[in-house]
Amino acid sequence: MPAPAHVRPVNGHVSHWFDGGLPATRSPLPGSRDADVCIVGAGYTGLWTAYYLKRADPTLRVAILESRFAGFGASGRNGGWLSGLVPGDREQLAKRHGRERVVAWQRALNDTVDEVIDVAGREGIDAGIVKGGLLEVARNPAQAARLVASAEAERRWQVDGIQELTKEDAAQRIQIDGMISAYHNPHCARIQPAWLVRGLADVVERLGVDIYERTQVTQISAGQATTGWGTVSAPIVLRATEGFTVGLPGLKRQWLPMNSSMIATDPIPGPLWEKIGWQGRETLADNAHGFFYAQRTVDDRIAIGGRGVPYRFGSRTDRDGRVPERTITNLRTVLNAILPQLVDVPTAHAWCGVLAVPRDWEAAVDFDKTTGLGWAGGYVGHGVTAANLAGRTLTDLVLDRATPLTALPWVGHRARRWEPEPLRWLGVRGMYLAYRAADWHEARGRPTTSPIAVVADRIAARPH
Repeated sequence: MPAPAHVRPVNGHVSHWFDGGLPATRSPLPGSRDADVCIVGAGYTGLWTAYYLKRADPTLRVAILESRFAGFGASGRNGGWLSGLVPGDREQLAKRHGRERVVAWQRALNDTVDEVIDVAGREGIDAGIVKGGLLEVARNPAQAARLVASAEAERRWQVDGIQELTKEDAAQRIQIDGMISAYHNPHCARIQPAWLVRGLADVVERLGVDIYERTQVTQISAGQATTGWGTVSAPIVLRATEGFTVGLPGLKRQWLPMNSSMIATDPIPGPLWEKIGWQGRETLADNAHGFFYAQRTVDDRIAIGGRGVPYRFGSRTDRDGRVPERTITNLRTVLNAILPQLVDVPTAHAWCGVLAVPRDWEAAVDFDKTTGLGWAGGYVGHGVTAANLAGRTLTDLVLDRATPLTALPWVGHRARRWEPEPLRWLGVRGMYLAYRAADWHEARGRPTTSPIAVVADRIAARPH
């Protein structure tokens, strides 16, 4: 059942992660200027790239251009998972690049979880980090079968520490209603995402990076980034705009801005936490096709997310994170189903944001030495960790250093463009309607994955 009718949650206002109030914005670009490196976008990718560039060469003049404020996009709205989950299809990458290179990529992502934790500690960034791992649960027989396959796949890709759990073992961690089985992946940490991105912005500014907010870039070309406030001329221009890439000329079909929505409850009292458990602060997900993702927040709420309205016609993006009321109701229904103990705890906040999805669902990092243009992104929802790895990789590429990171299989990858409208909208809408139908069939006892979902995966070229 939904939250009590008399309670109306805050809707939009970017995200709950800024619940203390949106930050005061930095000044816009004060006119045309020169730099050694110009970065477009002040989210995780842009900020991490600036951080590692300045650490490698403090003499570099680095400027970041941001249309709103640091963390306005996915970096300040995500589910707060600092995970080693791969933003791509390992099997397909292995066919093109060989198994060893993909294993190296997986290991690099796992190591990056600790890299972010270490940097946050060294730089004094309080990001509410607890490395409790990921608990993935199954709540029907089809999900349980996929869960076993997922655990086996993680081991094949040499992800260490995977632990399969009975429902009794998993219930010792979190009392999930209807849980059949689960597995635990240690390579994940709970974070407060806005604290991380805002803290990182302060750090790079102290290193000497110029961050210009309220400065929308209207054109990126070799040697310059154009804005309404002036032009930044630089031999190196890096694009780090993720889901908002569609707003740049010529890039509307480059990546699809997939929408993801979240809600957060009121703070949950101690006696109720004793019934729920969740003392390890694990991140939590299920194995449904229209999956949820959740965390126990720093301030003892539960934040849970899912796809909601997955795509807006014409690749439109929101401005303030407002979500439809039906999405709030749907997410609340999921939360009450898995944790019925919370039925009387109101929903405090709802919001949404976009993540970038390439046509083949594979993230990439690229840099062209001849033009000085580079970019990274397309993280398909796994960008909190991947953005740090991308930032370090871009740093090596820009500085012309051949390293293990520049040999990873996502470097230089190019995906074909998405179809034009209305095919794009019809395809995404059809895919998620199919996943919803598949989950409906599986929830009624189907022992194996619904063939509807299998067909949807193949049509979408989505990793299994």
